[in-house]
Formats: sequence, structure tokens, C-alpha cells
Amino acid sequence: MNSFLELTAADGFKFPAYVAQPAGQAKGAVVVLQEIFGINTHIRAVVAGYAAQGYLAIAPATFHRVKPGVDLTYTPADVTLGVDYMAGVAALPSPGVMQDVQAAIDYAAHAGTTTGKVGLVGYCWGGLLTWRAACQLSGLSAAVTYYGGGMTGAGDIALSPKCPVLSHFGQNDPSLPSDSVEAFKRAHPEVETCHYPASHGFNCDHRSSYNAEAATLARERTLAFFVKHLS
Repeated sequence: MNSFLELTAADGFKFPAYVAQPAGQAKGAVVVLQEIFGINTHIRAVVAGYAAQGYLAIAPATFHRVKPGVDLTYTPADVTLGVDYMAGVAALPSPGVMQDVQAAIDYAAHAGTTTGKVGLVGYCWGGLLTWRAACQLSGLSAAVTYYGGGMTGAGDIALSPKCPVLSHFGQNDPSLPSDSVEAFKRAHPEVETCHYPASHGFNCDHRSSYNAEAATLARERTLAFFVKHLS
């Protein structure tokens, strides 16, 4: 059964999260971090997909501090809105939205799964937040980033992950230049990095940049990574 519930961050802020339960007892938990388009149809499908693999899956509404109820499409106008909301989150006083991500991790860890282990996966902006969470937050057993815009910048390269990380990059992604990805790889040989002949957003079948072959392979690798670290 899929539904929204309310979570509370350390500072008392309340925000929604979309949750999907597996058919039987969950073997572990996966927290899903959205793109700049909110908890939209695509992200809800992603959450359901992890639940279908036996995980409790939950996606916190990471825009809620600046704009509640965001559910955007992939039109140019909605891209502009999403970028504006992302900038609003970035302008929040520290720790900002990271405490909402921590609240989702904490909920997942105590949700009664078989292992009690929590993985994190994020797409686009959510990929950047996932990298930062893997380096700054507690309670994670694994993290997977998909084309995390900004995570190959100098400031984020300087961070160090506290859990195993798998990162997916598109070779034709204009937001992640190849030289910056190579710098990230040199700085973090402990991170498993995978490259695909694809562009930004290749996992999302609602976008023109969707690449079925790359999305399928990246999902297989992600699921295997979670089996390895969440079992």
C-alpha cells in the first residue's frame, strides 16, 4: 500500500513523505531523494519499484520547507520552477533540508524491516543530496547517486563518505563535465563509479533524455549494490 505520512525533523519541522510497502515483510529500507520536480509521478513510480523488490521505500518531500506540494512535469516552465525551489532550499540556514533527510533515514531504520539497514538513492538534485548525506548523516549502510548535479564540484569532492557509495554518470551530461567526473574519481577511488553513453536524466522515462538501456543496467547495478550492503 502506498501513501503519504508525516515526518518530523530535529528542529520540529513537519513534512510529508511518500511511502510504499512491499508485499511481505521488508528486507531493508530505501530512502529515495527526488529530482527538482518534487514527489511527482516518476518519483512515486521509483518508490513503488523499490517496494516491489522487497524494500520499504520512502521519499521525503525535500522542497517542503520552501514550497509545499510540489508535483512538476518536465516542461521548460516546470524546470524553471524546480530550479527556483532548489535555490530556495540552498539558501536555508544550515543544516536546512539535510535534517529532513535524516528524519527519513531514522524513520526507515525503525520501520520494522528484517535487517534494519537503510540505503539511500537520489536522482539529479537528489543525487547531490545523497552524496552529502552519505558524507554527513548517520544511519546509512549504502548510498547510490544518479547524475548528482554539483557533486563533482570542489567543495563536494572534498567530502568523505561514511558508507559505501555507488555513483552513476552519463558520459554526455552537460551538468557533469567529464573532467570534473574524472577529478571526483581520482579523489574517491573507494566510490564505485559507472559511466553510460547517455545524458542527464537517463533514468527517467518521462524525459526526452531517457535511455532505456542505460536505465536498465544502472538499476541492475543499484539493486545488486543494495543486496550486498543491506542484507
